[in-house]
Parts: sequence; structure tokens; C-alpha cells
Amino acid sequence: MFQAVIFDLDGTLLNTLEDLAAAGNYALRQAGLPEHPVQAYRYFVGNGIPRLIERITGENGDKREQVHRSFLAYYGEHKEDRTRPYLGILELLDSLRERGIRLGVVSNKDDGAVKSMIRSYFGDRFQVVLGRRDGLPPKPDPGLVQEALHSLAVPPEETLYVGDSSVDILTAKAAGTASCGVLWDFRTEEELREAGAERLAADPSELLHHILS
Repeated sequence: MFQAVIFDLDGTLLNTLEDLAAAGNYALRQAGLPEHPVQAYRYFVGNGIPRLIERITGENGDKREQVHRSFLAYYGEHKEDRTRPYLGILELLDSLRERGIRLGVVSNKDDGAVKSMIRSYFGDRFQVVLGRRDGLPPKPDPGLVQEALHSLAVPPEETLYVGDSSVDILTAKAAGTASCGVLWDFRTEEELREAGAERLAADPSELLHHILS
């Protein structure tokens, strides 16, 4: 049994796709640029907001700063319009807490937004919550996971990092933790396997089995 579990946020704990797409397309409209289908955002997200803006603007680099500002303003007001925890996630977290397993979140979303959303949807279920901060490299750099491990006081070999993309699997490798890829939203099983995921979970009950086994 793992002594700690660190989760990614978007596509792992929360289904944020529609709100991210709405903010992205709003910002593109404001800049006079073409919008993208909601499902395309599955492959735009995962590396933080600056990288998301690069992807949705494409060759229109001269509009990136404007799009970035509009995105942040809109998302700040609307980031919880359609966002919800995935089915079974709250029950999973409560089951882990009952067993004394320590819980954390490490995301490439901006730190303030991560902390706000975790409080809103999950209360005090997590001991440490970390997002992207200026001056620190995003995942797959292991720095934020290492910071979380220090706060949780659990060594990497007793920790499972859980995420939905290749970025998360590479982060786990870099930090020296075990990894589990989840299959309930953003990315594919093929992507996770190619990145070297040690475990895969189709739903939170299968994830619980991996954590306790």
C-alpha cells in the first residue's frame, strides 16, 4: 500500500475541459482569431496556461499576449461554470483519508487557481496543494512534486503520482515516484503506455485497488 498519493488536477480530479475551452475560445474571439472545437482542447492542455495559449494561437504569435490576458480574465470569472469532480473521486479521496494515506495535488495550472478550486470542490481533503508559480519550471520537471513530498513527509518510493497525460507519467519518473495513468477523460491509453505508465486505471475503484495493493 502506498503511504501517499499525489494527483494531477485537470482531467484527473476535475473535468475542467468545457470551462477551459470556453475561456480559450472567448479569448480567441476577442482577438479576431478562429476558435477550436471543445474536444481539441484535450490536447492543448497539460503543460500550463502559457503553453495552452501558444497552442491555440498557433502561428498568430503577435496575438498571444492579448489572448493570454483575455483568457486569464475570463477563466478567473468562469472557471467553475461547468467544472465538476469525476464520478467516484470524492468517495475515493474519503476512502484514502480513512486509511491514513496522505494526499496532495500538483498541477501545471496557476497556483492560485489550483488552491481556489481544490478548496471549492474538495475542502480540506488534501494536505498539500501546489500549482505553477513564476520562476519555477512546469511539469514534467519534478520540482513541485519534490516540494509536495517534503510537505507530506513521505519518500518517493512510497508515493504514487496519478495523472491523465504523458506529462504526468514523465513527472513521476523524474521525481522517483510510482505512476498511474487514468483513462476517464483527456488522453488515451496509448499515450500513457508510450510514456511508460506503470499502472492504468479505468475508474476510481480500479485506482483504489492499485493504491492499496
